[in-house]
Amino acid sequence: MEGLSRIIEQVSKEKGIAAESLQETLEQAMVAAARKVFGLTKDIEAQYNAETDEVDLFEFKTVVEEVDDPDCEILVAEARELDPGVMIGDELGMKMEMESFGRVAAQTAKQVIIQRVRDSEREKIHDAYKGRVGELITGIVRRFEKGAIIVDLGKTEAVIPSREQVHSESYRQGDRIQAYMLEVARNARGPQIVLSRTHPGLLVKLFEMEVPEIYEGIVTIEAAVREPGARAKIAVSSRDSDVDPVGACVGMKGSRVQAVVGELRGEKIDIIPYSMDPARFVCSAISPAIVTKVILDEDTRTMELIVPDDMLSLAIGRRGQNVRLAAQLTGWKIDMHSETKIKEMNEHARSELALIEGLSEDHRELLIRYGFRTIIDVADAELDDLMDTLNLTEEKVQSIVDFADDILTERLKIEIERKEENVRRLAAGLPTLEEEERVAREAEERRVENERRATEGLPSLEEEEAAIAAAAVEMAEAAAAAEAAAVEEAAAAEAAAAEVAVDEAPAVEEAPAEEASDAGEPADIQEEESPGDSTDDLNEVAPEADEVTEAATPEEAAEGEAQED
Repeated sequence: MEGLSRIIEQVSKEKGIAAESLQETLEQAMVAAARKVFGLTKDIEAQYNAETDEVDLFEFKTVVEEVDDPDCEILVAEARELDPGVMIGDELGMKMEMESFGRVAAQTAKQVIIQRVRDSEREKIHDAYKGRVGELITGIVRRFEKGAIIVDLGKTEAVIPSREQVHSESYRQGDRIQAYMLEVARNARGPQIVLSRTHPGLLVKLFEMEVPEIYEGIVTIEAAVREPGARAKIAVSSRDSDVDPVGACVGMKGSRVQAVVGELRGEKIDIIPYSMDPARFVCSAISPAIVTKVILDEDTRTMELIVPDDMLSLAIGRRGQNVRLAAQLTGWKIDMHSETKIKEMNEHARSELALIEGLSEDHRELLIRYGFRTIIDVADAELDDLMDTLNLTEEKVQSIVDFADDILTERLKIEIERKEENVRRLAAGLPTLEEEERVAREAEERRVENERRATEGLPSLEEEEAAIAAAAVEMAEAAAAAEAAAVEEAAAAEAAAAEVAVDEAPAVEEAPAEEASDAGEPADIQEEESPGDSTDDLNEVAPEADEVTEAATPEEAAEGEAQED
């Protein structure tokens, strides 16, 4: 192992691995090679000797009076030949000869060294990047594997899984890409650096790059949410009253926010001022829609927002995108209602709360204003809340809650009775109560409609339905008559074609017989069956051909030829 220190120093510089770590790796490799040769049961240690620039191997055995395990024990007499001062129970180390190492042992040592060097490189990469989780990383797209993008970071590679990609974006090999470092995971092949293009942290880091006030800590991004590739919202605040957080993020003529939008490939970004007041914060988050009223429930962290009818679709956004992002940004559950819808809900609430005794009209309006719209809301409410809302005594509020409970109990009883009745009706093959009520409701609607028609001089629904049915019958009869006429016309055309074929058939059959008579030879008349000829027609033609054949004797044939000459 001549020049071992030089090799260790060279590898240490090239791979960036400490020389002590390489020495330890070399010692472990020599131990593995020795056990390959001498067996796994031996207690073997390796030590790097800087003076000789070699790795020495030592075998350790326990000094005993009687040897039970030759691999681990040595007789005291043999041990004292090596070291006179040794005592029973001591561990005696003996230097091993390395000349007995063969090719297999050397290959084993080589593999151990290579593997440990690789492990050290991976550990170094892991240590270099584990502290950069949450940072913005720039790399080059190298290749695509099973939907993932492999990014070259220089000394190592990172991966952007399919779940962390914006599917509206496309990249080619060699493209520069910026991504958010999500995690540095360990696996059998070394550290895996996972990047993301969908994480909200990417949006935050891009604003930190473009907005100096954020980097310096004057402006803070309190929250950020995204629907990657479509829309994003960020809430910003400022520690300096002279610095407008929204204006700082937008920049001169929108230059700063447009730079972020360009990096995100056109993703729309809403910049919202943060507020400690939840209602104000939610109203800002739902922009550009204007909120006219807010009903807040801190216990369930729910808000009801009332907006003008013409702004309801704007507040909800495309496929609920705007209200969904606003809820994620603020951490509140948001229910959106139009002014018309809320009026209908309030009218229903007034009729519902009117069933509770002890509630005046003013009390009902107060309850509706504070979000109590049903009897269940009143029955489940805390007494202290109702006392503060209605400004009533505890005894009066308790009687109101008790009455609401009685109404709910009666309703539950009726509902159970209806279910039992429906079960009985279904078993008997009868319509359910709901079906009967639906039929009665439809009959009442028809009655009201007929009265309106009679007032206006129009036919009733029954007369109109009868007229429609009669017209349908007439149309069906006319269609059937037209079809029958077409069938008769087709049959007549076929009969006429058959008669024409029968009239032309005899002229076609007589010509060959006459030619045969003129030739003075017997004529074999072949019966050819043509379409449209009947069997009777063929039978009439055949006897005439026989008569011509009998008259054409040899003498008559010769006489006929002389006359022709």
